Amino acid sequence: MCGIVGRVNADAAKPVSLDELRAATRRVAHRGPDGEGLFCEGPVGLGHRRLAIVDVAAGAQPMHCPEDRLTVVFNGEIYNHAELRSELQARGYTFRTRSDTEVLLHGYHAWGDRLLPRLRGMFAFAIWDSAAQRLFLARDRVGIKPLYFARLPSGDLVFASEVKSLFDFADVPRAVDPSAVPAYLALRYVPGPRTLWRGVRRIDPGFFLTFDRGGRISARQYWDVPVHASSGQPKVDLREEAERLEQLLRETVRMHLMGEVPVGLFLSGGIDSSSIGWAMKQAEPSSLKTFAVGFDDGDREEELRYARLVANVLGAEHREVRVSAQAFRDGLFDLVYHLDEPNADGACIPLMHLSRRAREEVTVVLSGEGADELFGGYGIYRRLLAIERARTWMGDVLGTAARATLPWVTHPKLRRYLRMVDRPLEAHYFGVGRGFPDELLVEAFGEDAVRTLADGFGPLWARSEGAPALHRLLYTDTRVWLPDDLLIKADKMTMSAAIELRVPFLDHVMLENAWRLPPSAKVQGHVGKVLVRRALRGKLPDAVLTRPKKGFPVPIGRWLRTSLYGACREQLLATGSFVRDLLGAPFLRRLLEEHRRGERDRTEPLYALWVLEVWQKALAAPRETPLWRNEVKRTAPTLFDAPRASDADAEPIRAAPDEVEP
Repeated sequence: MCGIVGRVNADAAKPVSLDELRAATRRVAHRGPDGEGLFCEGPVGLGHRRLAIVDVAAGAQPMHCPEDRLTVVFNGEIYNHAELRSELQARGYTFRTRSDTEVLLHGYHAWGDRLLPRLRGMFAFAIWDSAAQRLFLARDRVGIKPLYFARLPSGDLVFASEVKSLFDFADVPRAVDPSAVPAYLALRYVPGPRTLWRGVRRIDPGFFLTFDRGGRISARQYWDVPVHASSGQPKVDLREEAERLEQLLRETVRMHLMGEVPVGLFLSGGIDSSSIGWAMKQAEPSSLKTFAVGFDDGDREEELRYARLVANVLGAEHREVRVSAQAFRDGLFDLVYHLDEPNADGACIPLMHLSRRAREEVTVVLSGEGADELFGGYGIYRRLLAIERARTWMGDVLGTAARATLPWVTHPKLRRYLRMVDRPLEAHYFGVGRGFPDELLVEAFGEDAVRTLADGFGPLWARSEGAPALHRLLYTDTRVWLPDDLLIKADKMTMSAAIELRVPFLDHVMLENAWRLPPSAKVQGHVGKVLVRRALRGKLPDAVLTRPKKGFPVPIGRWLRTSLYGACREQLLATGSFVRDLLGAPFLRRLLEEHRRGERDRTEPLYALWVLEVWQKALAAPRETPLWRNEVKRTAPTLFDAPRASDADAEPIRAAPDEVEP
């Protein structure tokens, strides 16, 4: 795991500043404390910070192949690099190292962009082709590794693992994109390819981008979630599929253990991380190190008890870390700085502290992320499926009852479900997590805010049309929530401690196997992850296998009523604060008081606003105009857009279906 940076100038006579390239590279030194490398060739510059895991002695980057005139910087791991190396050697390629980085160099020379479907791993990399005068940027299928880029008015292109590196190039503007603010507040994150910076974009998962010295930029999708793969397969033999999943889990986890450094496991005591721990123990029966997190005031004690139970069954060396409200407050600025772009998912807090504790003993950790999105683990899926069935049976009667009840309900989740009853999935489902509920979004940004948000998700719903309702939900979350919230936070929090996180459930072979299965293999009645539970029967304690999904409860809501109320209020209402200028002091005071008095649960809106305020102080620039608030309201939330004016000649990062590689 590493940090990468680069720049390609459109003008051949304009050299890249070595000082700026070095500063941008050192900005992500936390991602790679084991070494630094720079490559400058006139108008082209590449930078790399290394966390040495594979071929520790000889795998330094940027890696250059003089025969092929290719240079690469790479962040991630290629788990099938040995297999690809053998294939390339059979074609006559000679290797100087044992690293997966060199496999990328020769593989790109041999196959071009057709290399990407051959890769099994997590990756974000850049290859400069000196002969063709072309930059090639690629990101893994589901977005495990981040990659940002910006096209400058001069026609130059800059890219990096983290946005903050881009601003070390003097001509990269640091300006907030007002039209992305409502989307952030609605969802707690900004859905890609956008960011909260004007002109800065993510390369979407499953895409590659090319940029030539003539200034031409294009993007193409090489992989998409196979949402229709289960069509025509209504039933499967669960026993056979459970055996298949068990074998695939063992194989995938074994591949994810590659490297020359200590490996551990983030263990919650739930079925996802516990199943990874079981497979790790099968692959390497020697000592397993597990790490779990709780809170000083007793929250998550049940989670810790289950984690200890599983660790004991696995014979693991178990470690625990506890987080207090004071530790959260003291670390909030650092947390937001490392998040790089605002993300108000409360799980970031324990994950940052857990990563720092784990780094004392290991360099790599595995976790269970992705199982919920593959196998229908979230409770909201089962509730929405029940609502869809009820809508089919009862028609308008259910919607009428929901509308009549809504004014009397104050609980945010119950209000959310009542609104869902009255509308089809496409009109109301924007992912697992929400920040501002619909009524606050409308109050803050106008009547069109919710409709515009729904319109942004429209292309994704269109691609899943005709698939089962469960798979449509899973597709939307795998394309948006998973890469833009869950995986970004996981990468940024672990890399803040220079620790590499690996997620075996999101291996594309595992993923494609799950998507060929019908919904009945995933959700039955009130039970999710049916096949995972079946596959691990007899291997994990029954108490773990039958335990309902618990999520990752963080006591932010209680803290915001008690020990953190004053700190939050002070920052949100300070004269000249970012969010006060945006929403006004009366609006903020009302949210704070409603939450403090227990009248409404405003945890998610308040935490989203606090993170936004701290982010503005840590990373963003001041507002460009006193009319900034009006600009936010005027633009409203727009998502999944084509590149802005500075990218006028670029193709949209979200390619049309007919651009997808076969």
